[in-house]
Parts: sequence; C-alpha cells; structure tokens
Amino acid sequence: MPQLTFAQKAVIVDHDRILLVRKSAADPHNPGLWELPGGRLKTVLEPLDDQITREVREETGFHVVPKPTIVDMWDWQMMVGRASVRVIAVSRLCNVMGEPGKPHRAPGDFLDELAWYPFDQLPRLAVIKSQRPTMERLPDFILALSG
Repeated sequence: MPQLTFAQKAVIVDHDRILLVRKSAADPHNPGLWELPGGRLKTVLEPLDDQITREVREETGFHVVPKPTIVDMWDWQMMVGRASVRVIAVSRLCNVMGEPGKPHRAPGDFLDELAWYPFDQLPRLAVIKSQRPTMERLPDFILALSG
C-alpha cells in the first residue's frame, strides 16, 4: 500500500506574472522543469499556513502570507527509496511581504533558479506535468478575482 502525504504550492502573482522555480538537472523526477514553489508537510502536526510559508521562504527567500483561496488540487505518485508515495497537493494564493531574503534550499529540493514569468509565456514553458492544469487555469482565475 502506498504512503500518503500532503503538499502545498504557492501561487505568487505580481500583476500579469507569476513566480516559479526550476528543478535542477540532477532532480530524479522532473529535471529542468518549472513549478510553483512549495512542498510537502514535514510532520502531520505542522500548521498548513506555517508549512507553505516555510517552503516558500526556503525555496525563494520570499516571506509570504497565504490566503485561504485554493486555486487547484491534484495528486501524483512518486518513489521515495523503495516506497511508493501518493502526494495530494493544493495550490494557494499567497501575498509577498517585503523584499526577498536569501533562499535556504535543501539539497533534496533539487532547485536551480527562480524567475517571474508573464502568464502569456506559461503555455510554452516546460512545466511539471502534474502542474500544467494549474498553469492553464491561472490567467482566467486571477482575472476573475480582480474583476
């Protein structure tokens, strides 16, 4: 039976662009692909707002305040050692607070860089397959929120 874990990804928008992080070539699952910043819970007792704030700060250096707004929900399977793990994930809107600090990426994150991408470039960007539906939904979702 597969193990189960939970992850959150941050949707950080600045006008018509979004913040993404890119997996390094050494990543065993998605080398060189872009994704939303965020990650899995460290413990089952970690508060969800603390978890997404911690993950974004580690990966990008930005301090964010998560909103309760869920943009999307999805899942994927991955192998961790010899164990099959099913990850249930949500993406949430987050507001950036202040200027970014220095990221404190863990070696297991396999991240190379971060960049702001305009929404109109997302369809041509090499994005992790499980996050493609979120990327396709984002421009209309953000427009609906601001309208």
